[in-house]
Amino acid sequence: MSAIAEPVAVPVTDDRLARRNALVLAAAQALAGANATVIFGSAGIIGTVLAPDKAFATVPITTYVVGLWIGTLPVGVIARRFGRLAAFEAGALCGMLGGLVCASGVILGSFALLCLGTAFGGLYAAAHQSYRFAAADTASDSFKAKAISWVLTGGVLAGIFGPQLIILTKDVLPHFLFAASYLAQAVVAIVAGLVLLLVRFPGSAKAAVKGGGGRPLTVLFRQPRLIAAVISGLASYAMMNLMMTSAPVAMIDCNHSVSDAALGLQWHVMAMYAPSFLSGTLIGRFGVGRMIAAGLTTIAASAVVGLTGTSVAHFWLALILLGFGWNLGFIGATAMVTGCHRPEERTRVQSVNDFLIFGSMAIGSFLSGQLLARFGWAMVNEVVLAFVFAAALLSLWLSSLSRRRAAA
Repeated sequence: MSAIAEPVAVPVTDDRLARRNALVLAAAQALAGANATVIFGSAGIIGTVLAPDKAFATVPITTYVVGLWIGTLPVGVIARRFGRLAAFEAGALCGMLGGLVCASGVILGSFALLCLGTAFGGLYAAAHQSYRFAAADTASDSFKAKAISWVLTGGVLAGIFGPQLIILTKDVLPHFLFAASYLAQAVVAIVAGLVLLLVRFPGSAKAAVKGGGGRPLTVLFRQPRLIAAVISGLASYAMMNLMMTSAPVAMIDCNHSVSDAALGLQWHVMAMYAPSFLSGTLIGRFGVGRMIAAGLTTIAASAVVGLTGTSVAHFWLALILLGFGWNLGFIGATAMVTGCHRPEERTRVQSVNDFLIFGSMAIGSFLSGQLLARFGWAMVNEVVLAFVFAAALLSLWLSSLSRRRAAA
């Protein structure tokens, strides 16, 4: 008896729809990005006041990162069973709850509630990190990288909107610093949820997401090209986070002002997202492999700059190069992942990819303080340089292996 072939979903490509969705998701990304800005800009300060010991002041930020990490797999499960929109709206709901719980923690003086609220914020971040993949769902191969980069342009607006949200609301409730900021964050999450209702997926694309099936993960993650994509994304994000987290503390240790450190981070965030206006076009023109290589090379260059001096100019230039390199490497790696699965496999592959990347981010956040405290700023840069170099060599070898298998 002949075997019955497993039905395979037919890819749906509609670049006009992909453009529309990318613009809607960029707007949602700008609103959702304010979630992280409010948490990173306030949770450490409030943690200092509410924590039983000042050594635990940054625990609320850690719970945010852990929430982001563990949220990636549930987001994939919801998207696979109920569609991407359900996963996005669940994330927006977590964002609203996060703002309300954090505000309650501030008003009630509860450190535990503050940490619970930032964990909800991390779950929200896990959902909006998947916006970039959704933009590529209906895009043709030639437009995927550009669709992904369009979504990340929302990070530029988030970098402007988030700080202003804090400035305008932090003292609205005079006796409860930042409580109004968290309430405003909850409102913004609701607005983001409404914006997401404008995202459209064709019926066959929804079926591809919900239908399940496809190859086992053990088979999918034996593809050299997919392994190379994951390694490139991991190296881009983990090393960016390692260096970005350490830099402000290192600047203070080098007797630079808090204002100089804050401006360095502002330039870094702009360098992370502003190139998104062009990076998709560059990837389309020069190829995803070359852009990933350019991104990893630029991250390595930022580490070299960090090793050559500790002036304000050295820190700022290193942070700008770090952001630019992350943009090319991360967008390139994301685009490469989208070419390594069938439509019915996309949510499983993408959620596991993000689980690995943001897990490395959580580890990097922890290690950054340890490396800096024990060995200094130079060691942080040396670790970044060594890791990126090793990842680049491994990715090149895997890409070469993939080409040889394709030619065989």
